[in-house]
Amino acid sequence: MGLSSEVAQLLACNDPLVVIQEDKPYAEMWMGTHPRGDALIADSSIIEKTLGQWISQNVSSLGTKVKEDYRDLPFLFKVLSVNTALSIQAHPNKQLAKKLHSQAPEHYPDGNHKPEMAIALTPFQALCGFRPVQEIVDFLQKVPELQFLIGSEAVEQLKQSTGQDPKASSSALQVCFTKMMKSDKAAFQKQLNLLVKRVSQEVAEGKDVTQSLGDLLLKLHEQYPGDIGCFVIYFLNLVKLEPGEAIFLGANVPHAYLSGDCVECMACSDNTVRAGLTPKFIDVETLCDMLDYTSAPSSAKLFPSVPDVMDSCVSIYNPPVPEFVVLKILVPSTSHFYSITTLESASILLVVKGRAVSQSSDTNQELTLKRGTVVFMAANVLLSIELKSEEDLLMFRACCQL
Repeated sequence: MGLSSEVAQLLACNDPLVVIQEDKPYAEMWMGTHPRGDALIADSSIIEKTLGQWISQNVSSLGTKVKEDYRDLPFLFKVLSVNTALSIQAHPNKQLAKKLHSQAPEHYPDGNHKPEMAIALTPFQALCGFRPVQEIVDFLQKVPELQFLIGSEAVEQLKQSTGQDPKASSSALQVCFTKMMKSDKAAFQKQLNLLVKRVSQEVAEGKDVTQSLGDLLLKLHEQYPGDIGCFVIYFLNLVKLEPGEAIFLGANVPHAYLSGDCVECMACSDNTVRAGLTPKFIDVETLCDMLDYTSAPSSAKLFPSVPDVMDSCVSIYNPPVPEFVVLKILVPSTSHFYSITTLESASILLVVKGRAVSQSSDTNQELTLKRGTVVFMAANVLLSIELKSEEDLLMFRACCQL
């Protein structure tokens, strides 16, 4: 809410005329050409009012390869500020995305897949991918309400699968998770209420509730009372990111963002299959059928950056998809001068911290870069920068490097 949101802070710093209302949520900032959030152009001298309109009239700005393959920006860049948990969800692959869009366009607004990456700006928490099977079995022992909901036969099958080949474990895990997600609403709400009552009593008595993830359970139940998503915490890894750390979410990976601020980049899509912790449309059947039931520890979900061998100020987050790469650019204040190098494709630059004056190689126009500034850089354009503050300059740059 208000200025506690990174989105609101970036907005306010970039435009002094913006008044942030402390009782209003500021959750997402979109930077790209997706039709549900085409970025506005701040320069009043430009005829086109949105980035999508401008690129359609200046397609060569994308770069030769991106122009040939996509004819638009193939990625969507965002900043997210999360206080209330976002939905239990996954994103379909291209084949399923096309199918869902053709069947229900009101719920699945485009036919593209949506692999995505989140890079923490502040301490960030998310549920991501299935826990190791043994961890889930241990929770089933500690949370009898969940075990009752799934049923003894499915629970025993999951226990027996530990130590077996991954295919058997995935199959048993799918049975358990699907039984939980498809359980009768009255039945799961009864068991959830029993669990919440038990954990609340333990908290009141000063007992340690970490073994049942009690604090997270009560927090989610307060946000979404009676929601089946509250049980999902026992199946998915709880991943905690420090600023600069990232996770990558490919097709069919279950996840939910819980808290914190992040920079997010994804293929240009808004396709999401949801099944809990949301007032929006849910599609449990599709979600349970599509999910990747591979289990792995939370540490395996971290997606490391690699240093750019050509530029010590740049760290590269390069996921296994063609649509996007994210560059973290951290220029120390002692540098004074720096050049944002040319790329063979268009990019979007976001300034998170610091202040500088830049000059573009294509127009020679001077541009002030400050916290919240967003710049579209055409292919093969260089920005020469002179730092103007005593703090480091932190920027993120999204691009497509085919």
